[in-house]
Amino acid sequence: MSPVHDAEIGPFPIGAHITLRRMLLRNPNPKGTVLLLHGFPETLLAWRDIAHALADDFEVHAFDWPGYGLSSRPADGTFSYAPKDYARVLKDYIAQAGIDRSTLTIYATDIGALPALLLALEEPDIARRIIVGDFAPLDRPQYMWESLQGLKAQPTSDAIRDFMNKNREEILANVFYRGLPDDARYAVSKELQDDMARGWDHGEMTSVDAFQRYYLHFSRDQALLEANLGRLRTPVRVVWGGDDILIRKDMGREFAEKVGAPFHALPGVGHFPHLQAPSESIEEIRASFR
Repeated sequence: MSPVHDAEIGPFPIGAHITLRRMLLRNPNPKGTVLLLHGFPETLLAWRDIAHALADDFEVHAFDWPGYGLSSRPADGTFSYAPKDYARVLKDYIAQAGIDRSTLTIYATDIGALPALLLALEEPDIARRIIVGDFAPLDRPQYMWESLQGLKAQPTSDAIRDFMNKNREEILANVFYRGLPDDARYAVSKELQDDMARGWDHGEMTSVDAFQRYYLHFSRDQALLEANLGRLRTPVRVVWGGDDILIRKDMGREFAEKVGAPFHALPGVGHFPHLQAPSESIEEIRASFR
């Protein structure tokens, strides 16, 4: 029987206040399960091509984080959009989806990576392996784009949020190519572009509003991770865009050294390796099951 490649995309409640939009590709005889976690300003459709390629052998899951795509925008007071809150979302999704942790690889980029690692601190068996990249696990301003660092505290955070909300079209058109030469530009599907634009203003807050709330709690949760790196038992691999100017590869290298994880920098690749070099991401995921 050949694998089923039709993606099921639809709402998936994980609690009283949060319904995620999730994508699921089933396989009748999977060799394992893959969960793909997106970053800003993406939606789950950033993973569509990779998910279809992996569905030959694996069951594949992806979802929109709260505040992104068509997932819930829970009100302040019930959800802070902090990395620790996203870690609880991840835990609840894995439980509600009935995923066998012993066969699970998580591939997490950008805002998706710190929550996965925070959850692994508390539950080392949350996955058989976690692949992370192009995020800020440590509070190292020298490795971060100035505007990202400015989101972490007031008064600069509100000004940057307002600027980003006013410049949605420019961000969606150009964020994927920041720092890359013209000849390194790559195709981003119209489907993903349209989905990000539609999801930007879904509900009572924008994706930038969610992004700002995440970053206002970021230093606290970075410090929590760094203080507890010795407790990290889940096998981790670090994969980075070698030419990422938003969060430089030096960040990834230092983190990998601290946790004793393999580190792979992709030459000529920016902040979004899964979009610019999807074959590399596919191979990393397949290799995690060998």
